[in-house]
Formats: sequence, structure tokens, C-alpha cells
Amino acid sequence: MNEFSQTSAPAGPKNAGSPAGTVRLRANKLGVIAIAFFAIAAAAPMAAVVGASPVIFSASGPGTPVIYVIAALLVALFSVGYLRMSQHITNAGGFVAYIAKGLGNKWATGGAGIAILTYLSLQVGLWSQFGVFAQQLVESLTGVGLPVYFWIVAVLALTTFLTMKGVDASLKVLGVLILGETLVVAALVVSLIVQKGLGIFTFAGFTGENIFGPGLGISLLFAFACFTSFEATVVFAEEARNPRRTIPRAAYLVIAFIGLFYMLSTWAISGAVGIDGIQAVATENPSGMIFELAEASAGAWLSVAMQVLVVTSFVAMLLGLSNMFSRYLFALGRAGALPAKLSSVSSAGAPSFAGLINSLVVVAIISAFLLAGADPIATVFAWFVALGTAGFISILLLTSAAILLYFARSGTRDNLWVTVVAPALSFLAFAVVGYLTLDNYDVLLGGAGGVARWLLLGIPLIFVAGLMRGTQKPAINYAAEIV
Repeated sequence: MNEFSQTSAPAGPKNAGSPAGTVRLRANKLGVIAIAFFAIAAAAPMAAVVGASPVIFSASGPGTPVIYVIAALLVALFSVGYLRMSQHITNAGGFVAYIAKGLGNKWATGGAGIAILTYLSLQVGLWSQFGVFAQQLVESLTGVGLPVYFWIVAVLALTTFLTMKGVDASLKVLGVLILGETLVVAALVVSLIVQKGLGIFTFAGFTGENIFGPGLGISLLFAFACFTSFEATVVFAEEARNPRRTIPRAAYLVIAFIGLFYMLSTWAISGAVGIDGIQAVATENPSGMIFELAEASAGAWLSVAMQVLVVTSFVAMLLGLSNMFSRYLFALGRAGALPAKLSSVSSAGAPSFAGLINSLVVVAIISAFLLAGADPIATVFAWFVALGTAGFISILLLTSAAILLYFARSGTRDNLWVTVVAPALSFLAFAVVGYLTLDNYDVLLGGAGGVARWLLLGIPLIFVAGLMRGTQKPAINYAAEIV
């Protein structure tokens, strides 16, 4: 069979409402743990502890663990109505399929535009940061100083190959990388307990001043950015075994794991450094504080292991994002919003062509910036991750509105908490987070401001372009249930 054949390998039973001959991904392939692996990998817990937590420590000090809990609770609140609605949707289109059910295909096409901008921006920024970290690590360990661009292209080629190969190949790699990340952070926490005792888990720093002080806005944004992979749980719905049960379980497993991982690790770090000094230490040495703490508590081996696993954590994260976004493109191609060729699947039932196109676009954008002399961290990473974070919050706000309207129009009122209260609170919460994003956007940009702020216009512009395309092409259909 041709690798980009328009039919997949034999799938599970189809829903009677599915269009005949609908192109789909291989069904009954993934269980709860497998889907959670993709979402957890895309969250890059190890890289987040080393990269994001010092920023939050510098803003909120010893209140940082609670900030992560607040972010997890916000995602859990959104999930109440979201996962109830998932009982009526099994489609790789992710949030876009939900917007279609609640607001209609025209609005969903606008949302699709934001989703494309969001995930491309996140990948561009994170690949650029990965290239710098990989270059520094290899040079420090071997003395070989290859360019940042070399590492981006080389590892991007590897993740593209694994994405096109199918979920089996990606899962084997992700399983090893996630296990490594978890064990090394656990080793840090255990070494801190052995060295300083259980007293590091103190509640003394959880004061209103630390949690709800001036740094709350930026802290919440950085903590919330650590959960941007959450959508992966429903993007893999078509490939899930018994998706009605698997997807909610995987989603809550991801929220619980990531939330506890961040809370416990930052709680231990804060207590070990000292609740009175953690904010100053994080401000003075954000890039090195975790590594120095690891070396002081367990020796140089743990510091080196963490430096290596930060880089591999990026590989896991970018592999997870590649797998997720290729399925997004597949669903948009199948719906008619993007060229139909994107809905091609390989003999393994994977969205191979969409995965290839995703990588080519990412490398083209990175190449344009780096070859023009842009700094890979100060410009490419800061600009695009800030834009991606703003886009993600925008589509969450749109999805929250869609969930509210879906339950209102369908007359579903069997559980007011699930169908009315939680979705309404979620909408209000993300409206506040959206305001915080705009208010703190210069901080997200690393202080760049200026031209970088104009990139924000891309969100309303691409949304309007999507609305126009949805209006001009009424045949677009995201809401067809594929089972």
C-alpha cells in the first residue's frame, strides 16, 4: 500500500452516523496510559521545573507550589464540562470539534485558525530553545561546538520520522524519556529530604502575600503554560480504546500527575533553599539554581543527569506536540478546512503527510529567523512562545463559550454543576487569564515589547480569516462523529 494512501489499516467498528468511506486514524490502538504519555511528554515536566519554576519563584517566592495547584484546578474546572461534552465527540479535531458542536462550523473555522497559529508558534519557539540547550550541553560534555541550527534540524528530522512512523514508535521513545525525567526529579526531592529532613515541606510560605501578591499574574501565566498539552488527550480520541471512558480517565490522570509533579518538586526546592531566600536566589540565578541545588544535595552526577534530561525532556515534548498537531492538521484536512491531502494516512494508520508538512513549516519559519540573524532565545523563543500562550488562552476561552452554548441549546440539565456552573466559571476564569496575558505580555516576551507585541494581531486576524473561510465554504464539517 502506498505510504500516503487515503485509506487506513483495518479499524474498529464505525458509528452508524459516520460518512461512508470516511478517512480515519487507526482505531482501538491507545489506552489510558498511552494517551497520557503523549500529553505528559508534551508538557515537558522536567524542562518546566528547570525553566519555568525559577521564573515563578522570582515572582511569587515560596507561594509557587500553590500557584501550580491553582493552574491545575483551573484546567480541572474547564475539564468538567469539556469531558462531559467529549461523550458526544470522538474526533481528532480537538477543541475545534467542540467549537463546531457549540457554535457552528463558521466559528470553528475561526478557532481552527487560532489553533494552527498557537501550535506552530509553540513549536517554533520551543525548537529554538531546544537548539540552544542541546548545543550548550554537547559542547560542555564533549567540547564539540556545532551550531544551534544543526541540532534543531537533526532532531526535528528524528521526531518527524517517529511521527510519520506511527504511535508505536513514538510511545517507545516517550516511555523511556518520561521515566527518566520522573526518576531524576524524584532523586532530587529524595536527596533534599535526606539532607534537610521532611521539614522542607513547610506551609509557612503559603501566605496570601506570597500567593496573591503583585507577581500573581505572571506566575499564573507561566504555570498555566505548563498545561498547554492538555488538549492532546482528546486529539487522540479516534485512536483510543473505548474513548468514552479512556479520554476522561487519561485527562484527569494528566492533570493530577502534572499538578502533583510541579507542586511537590517546587515545594521541596523552596523549603530546601529556604522560604525567606528562594525568591532572591531565583531572581539572581534563574538558569542555574536547580542544577546547583542538585549538585549540593547529591553530587555532580545528579546535576549532569538533570542537564542531560532537560534536553531529552525537550525531545519528548516536541515529539508529543508533533504527534498531536499532525492529527489536528489531519482532522482539518478531512473536514475540508485545509487541503484534503493532509487527511492522508499511512499503512500504519498515522497522519504521515500532515506530520511531514508540520515539520517543513516549522523548520522554514525557524530558518527564516535564524538565517536573518535573530537571537534563538531572546527573539525566536520569547516571541513565539508568548504568541502561542496567548493563542492557547484565546482558544480555551472560545471553547468554554462553545461548551456553555452546547449544553444550553441541547437542553442538557441533568447535572447543573457539570453543564452550567463549571463551564460558566471556566469561561470567567479564562477571561481573567486572558486579561492577565495582555497585561503581562511584555514579561512573557522577556521584556522585548515593541515589534514583538504586534504579533498579537495575528490572533484576531487569523480568526477573522477563518470566519470568512467558514462562511464561504459551508461544506466544511468538523462535527461528524468518527467512532
